[in-house]
Amino acid sequence: MNFWNIFFKKEKTNLGFWANLPKPIIVLAPMADVTDVSFRQMFAKYGKPDVTWTEFVSADGLCLAPSEPKDQRGFSGHDKLWKDLLYFENERPIVAQLFSGNPEYMRQAAYEVTLAGFDGIDINMGCPDKAIQRQGAGAFLITNPKRAQKIMRAIKKGIAEASKEMSKDPIPFSVKTRLGFNADTMEDWMKVILREKPAALTIHARTRKEMSKVPAQWNRIKDAVTLRDRLKSQTLILGNGDVEGLEDAYQKVTETGCDGVMIGRGIFGNPWVFNRELEGGKNITLEQKLTALIEHTLLFEEHLPHKNFSVMKKHYKAYVQGFDHAKDLRIKLMEAKDAQEVKVLVGEFLKVNVS
Repeated sequence: MNFWNIFFKKEKTNLGFWANLPKPIIVLAPMADVTDVSFRQMFAKYGKPDVTWTEFVSADGLCLAPSEPKDQRGFSGHDKLWKDLLYFENERPIVAQLFSGNPEYMRQAAYEVTLAGFDGIDINMGCPDKAIQRQGAGAFLITNPKRAQKIMRAIKKGIAEASKEMSKDPIPFSVKTRLGFNADTMEDWMKVILREKPAALTIHARTRKEMSKVPAQWNRIKDAVTLRDRLKSQTLILGNGDVEGLEDAYQKVTETGCDGVMIGRGIFGNPWVFNRELEGGKNITLEQKLTALIEHTLLFEEHLPHKNFSVMKKHYKAYVQGFDHAKDLRIKLMEAKDAQEVKVLVGEFLKVNVS
């Protein structure tokens, strides 16, 4: 038996809720200013993923953001961060994604998030944003395995402290990362992560340097599964990158043998993407789609009053395409100031264009 196999037997993997999920596991990708609570509520209603992720949230901010002063809407910096972690029971299992390069802040944040009732915590070790990397977080951790190890151990410590206080079993932690930083170093990097026994490891099949400029290398997800099995790890492997929808997700599971797939690109403008009965929203009517746009907008205005309304405009680009006169409606929506104006514009469009 080699060194790695011996090492991996020392600590039991806490799979938590992950152990009870049917395979393949199809999950929602966490994306900043995209997978907020308003958008997640759309999926909860129209086609629920097997696991839901929050947007990524700064652990440093949760620990350091001031409770005063309040802005003109009545929110402090601390309030806004916790708004990004707002969730509802119909989203379970719900995983909070955190990022940080500071183990102590990650421990404190994991403690608070566990007390908040989340089903799991995910560590972002793949974000390529330069501002995140300057904090020693996101994809930068690929270059500093020792710090990454400390971050993972801090998460487990914070979870354990909160769970003991609550007299509950510890929730599982997971990791989302990439194949490497400037080069593909997946095998060595995976060993660092798997050593800490995450319940799940999501691999975006590109390096940090590649961003999204090249096709995702799904053959490397197959290699990741092979390595996981060779090391006799219990960690679930999820693939991520260029997944268009359910059919594509199932195909990639078949080709790679991974335990599940994270869908990111395919979620825009399609809250039915996880709906197996409706084949991922293939036959949704224009009226259904635009009605969902209105509903999404109303939820955004209701639950996220601290956010700028312009955040919704990336969604309008996705909802409003591929049909006659879509460009005209899209231009008008880009100028809308609130949900009521959006509702009127869409209503007028449907009255003229849908009999």
